[in-house]
Amino acid sequence: MDLHSTFPGLADLKRRGRRRVPHFVWEYLDSGTGSEVTLRRNRTALDRVTFMPSILHGSIEFDTGTQFLGHDYPLPFGIAPIGMSGLIWPDAERLLARAAAEAGLPYTLSTVASQSPEDLATDIGQNAWFQLYPPKDPEIRADLLNRARSAGFSTLVLTVDVPVASRRERQVRSGLTHPPKLTPRLLAQIIRRPIWALGMAQTGMPRMRTLDKYIDDNSALSPTAHVGYLLRTSPDMEYVNWLRDVWDGPFIVKGVMRAEDADRLQRTGVDAIWVSNHGGRQFDGAPASIEVLRAIRASTTLPLIFDSGIESGLDILRARALGADFVMLGRGFLYGLSALGARGPAHVIDILRQDMIANMGQMGLSNLQKIPSAITNVDAAVQRV
Repeated sequence: MDLHSTFPGLADLKRRGRRRVPHFVWEYLDSGTGSEVTLRRNRTALDRVTFMPSILHGSIEFDTGTQFLGHDYPLPFGIAPIGMSGLIWPDAERLLARAAAEAGLPYTLSTVASQSPEDLATDIGQNAWFQLYPPKDPEIRADLLNRARSAGFSTLVLTVDVPVASRRERQVRSGLTHPPKLTPRLLAQIIRRPIWALGMAQTGMPRMRTLDKYIDDNSALSPTAHVGYLLRTSPDMEYVNWLRDVWDGPFIVKGVMRAEDADRLQRTGVDAIWVSNHGGRQFDGAPASIEVLRAIRASTTLPLIFDSGIESGLDILRARALGADFVMLGRGFLYGLSALGARGPAHVIDILRQDMIANMGQMGLSNLQKIPSAITNVDAAVQRV
């Protein structure tokens, strides 16, 4: 099958993926929080960034490569951390890690993934990042870092924009609980998705394997509680300083939306800042991530990562034009997995690569360094510095 003729864009993968996973799984993947205003705002704000076409450049040889944190990458994007991605598709973390390694791109394993750092030690390649939800207990904290390092994860990502649990109403309405329980309602949904069900029967229902050794089975949780919150704390600058002192590799802070926070973090010695509103999944009153990117770029000399709302190669170019050095996607790769299984992640990478090249050609750009000069229109909200 020619995947590009059948699934030329992420929207095509999204449509097929929705038909192949149970409803409660789809709601977990695709939902935001609240009324999902921020989720929609991310898309609207990205669409307001436009470029001026440029003509008469002759044949162009395209270079989509970039350097980030001392590594050369063939493309300026990677795979973001996705909690419980094994719920979306069986063996998801391993499939994503392998696809990233084969493409030479970074893969980020979440603390609350359904596979542990040790599970993926032979699959991660040279560009493995570990995302940390901040444990309160210093012994657990140190142990998690040692486990990630021993498994081959070279870069640490601290997520700071989840101080409390968000209210993801769509997930609750679908019947999803944490941990997932096979209620009659969910079983009825699963029966309608036999391929997903067969895969889960082979791999087992997902759980947060990284946290297994730290969780007391007798701990009481409400039906909508997230098991990770038994361990987490709301970090402060002292916490960031502690991590910077003990982690001996690149250290990134994820979930930054204010320029003054970027400035503070630069002074602590972090290596990069990740601009993100968590894809609209945490705070429905937040601006779009792209709306704050320029202000953060102006406030720091640190490398910037961007996520939230990316759906195409054109979106990646938009983020680069407004100051991002690197872009990460989460949902897009899971759309690929849910639609095509093991073939999905590689196809997502190729869709994004081809779309980048097509749009670079329209702007007369041979590489990623010249993008800012091509901007023709940026909505006033996106321009604020």
